[in-house]
Amino acid sequence: MSGDGKEFEIVREFEVDAAPGEVWDALTIGTGGWLWPLEYEPRVGGAAPFGGTVTRWEPPHRLTGRTDGPGRLPPGQSRNELDQTIEPRDGGRRSWVRYAHRGAFTADWDTLYDAASRHTDFYLHTLRQYLTYFPGRLAAFASVHGPAASTTPDAFEALGRELCLPADAAEGARLRVDAPGGPLDAILDFRTRCFIGLRTEDALYRFFGRNHFGGPVGVSVHDFGPHADAKHNELAWRDWLFALYG
Repeated sequence: MSGDGKEFEIVREFEVDAAPGEVWDALTIGTGGWLWPLEYEPRVGGAAPFGGTVTRWEPPHRLTGRTDGPGRLPPGQSRNELDQTIEPRDGGRRSWVRYAHRGAFTADWDTLYDAASRHTDFYLHTLRQYLTYFPGRLAAFASVHGPAASTTPDAFEALGRELCLPADAAEGARLRVDAPGGPLDAILDFRTRCFIGLRTEDALYRFFGRNHFGGPVGVSVHDFGPHADAKHNELAWRDWLFALYG
């Protein structure tokens, strides 16, 4: 490991039932619908997320942004690059996507790489959910972290129980789960030891077991409803998390 850290690369490829232009919009102006709000200045040399620079801007086929140097990136990371390639399939009705995340970690490489790899799978799954069920719609995005008590080894299991999520519920199951403001009728669209994804008629709810990587449990809401209120969702889920973990 050099003074700039040890390099990493995470690559995923997938196809999705969306035209290249729809995928491009999701990656550039619709990120609040599946990740969190990000902004790109639409030109090579323009501003990219995390204080970075756009190094490739070829709509709707290639998008790359790079960030270097401490202070702009999360602790333990010295370089970050997102490189996304989109190619048409089936006469442009579908798309093939190659997502490459490269960079360097300066400390605790194994844990940071494991976290980044697993988060990538969850985020890209959420991207496909967005493109399939909410294409082109802008979301009211809210994200909250639990208190220090949510870093314990069993914290994410406690969240599942508080949602009244059956232990044997598999992906695709239709559920009625407890949530701030009352029960939700939802589809369980993703479930692993570290993540839970719920999809309702108007929203995507994402639950992050970051306690497995040394952090607090988190919740993100991508609300596409006609009266969506990001601040209301943030406060409601913050109260819910802090009540759960005391």
